[in-house]
Amino acid sequence: MTTRQIPSEEQVIGWMDSLSNWGRWGADDQMGTLNLITDAKRAQAAGLVKEGISVTCSRLIVPELAADVTSIPPLHYMVRAGDSAPAEGSGGTADFIGFSFHGLTITHLDALCHQTWNGKMYNGRPASEVGSDTKATSLNIDAAQNGVVTRGILLDIAKVKGKKWLDAGEPVFVEDLEAAEKAAGVRVEEGDALMLRLGWYKRRLEEGPPVAGRPGLHAETLPWLKERGVSIVSGDASQDVDPSGYPKLGLPV
Repeated sequence: MTTRQIPSEEQVIGWMDSLSNWGRWGADDQMGTLNLITDAKRAQAAGLVKEGISVTCSRLIVPELAADVTSIPPLHYMVRAGDSAPAEGSGGTADFIGFSFHGLTITHLDALCHQTWNGKMYNGRPASEVGSDTKATSLNIDAAQNGVVTRGILLDIAKVKGKKWLDAGEPVFVEDLEAAEKAAGVRVEEGDALMLRLGWYKRRLEEGPPVAGRPGLHAETLPWLKERGVSIVSGDASQDVDPSGYPKLGLPV
């Protein structure tokens, strides 16, 4: 049995350069790994559809204050209610819905301006390009305005570990990803969206909001993600295990 090699913090910091995609698609690129989703990849994904069943990947939107709600809870106000509708003729209803997308409450796709390293965003753009008044002038979510269509690979990590759900702070390693691939009879390929089932949302529904920590990918998986050409990482917790195990790196993945 091969002994797992946990990378040091210095090694992971080095990966910020050696595994970087900065400049890979040109100095002005704002798509990042979405570039790996080619026309051929989209056609391949579309060709896999057999039954056409639609399955949501989002969690329920619940306006609540809870231990794991790390941002402003969703807001929902009625602007015009049905009791004001006339008894005769046309009428209507309207509401206001407000979201703070970041955090663990609302299912969302992060833009490339969301994370910085040494004051820089993707492709070396300065973090100052996200201003309080100007908002994100580059690397914003507009890069995905045409939608994202690709093959999704669901790896059930909880199942291959023989658990209902992973524990808080439990990391997912390369061996776990490959065991889940083998169990499902699939292989993650370039341009695929990697979707992880950790059982974390099931745990929340059954046991309530967790107080601290969550399962997720260990930084050890970073070379694997780059080698396989993963375009997007998604899951029912978040991409990184928390705590990460590295004092200087809260979200290395």
